[in-house]
Amino acid sequence: MAATIVSVINQKGGTGKTTTTINLGSALQKLGKRVLLIDLDPQANLSYSLGITEPSCTLADVFTGQAKLQDCLQERNGLYVAPGSNELVDIEISLVTQPERERFLQHMLEEVVEYDYILIDCPPSLSLLTVNALAASDEVLIPLQMEVLTLQGLGQILNTVQQIKTALNPKLRVKGIVVVMYDKRRKLSSEIEEYLKENMDEYIFQQRIRLNVKLAEAPSFGQSVLDYDASSYGAKDYLGLAKEFVSLG
Repeated sequence: MAATIVSVINQKGGTGKTTTTINLGSALQKLGKRVLLIDLDPQANLSYSLGITEPSCTLADVFTGQAKLQDCLQERNGLYVAPGSNELVDIEISLVTQPERERFLQHMLEEVVEYDYILIDCPPSLSLLTVNALAASDEVLIPLQMEVLTLQGLGQILNTVQQIKTALNPKLRVKGIVVVMYDKRRKLSSEIEEYLKENMDEYIFQQRIRLNVKLAEAPSFGQSVLDYDASSYGAKDYLGLAKEFVSLG
């Protein structure tokens, strides 16, 4: 059976996108799923956070045809990772003039068949690389902080998904919105969450990801929070999210 391909997107930086990709992936792996992470962000934060600092090849090499995706994969605690690099900025520029420029990633992922889930950490912008991710994906996952400005960004994300669905990928759907960096002590958090439930048709995951220092510490050790401290709130929250994620089909 083909892998379910999921783009994790938010056009704002620092919204828990990379953290969610890593730790949801790790939690799915702990549940017995075979998981591949794609670091499509030129900042390569996902790769760095898993201790991949000098890979022999990266996604940039795959885009240019200098390497096969399978040959670039790195294994970390049962997760497989396609490393990113800042050279993806140049790749994006060169893609602009290419035919089928929106489908490069889709064709690359057709090579890999042995995974249950492929999670794509997208750039924090609605760029051509992000369009490639959305064109290749079955589902979209949106990590969202409970801040006023994020609501404005959410509308733009949903509009982009709809445009891609219409123009390039009719099967694309929003899996749901994940509330991240949640602090129940802040009244604003509950107010924005209530607003989302009342005004959005998209599914909002019941499992919230609470603010947790272990989530911030784990990348320093090149690990997911589940491998760094399985007893932490962060690990428990992402394991709960993974169970809910799988139950939705």
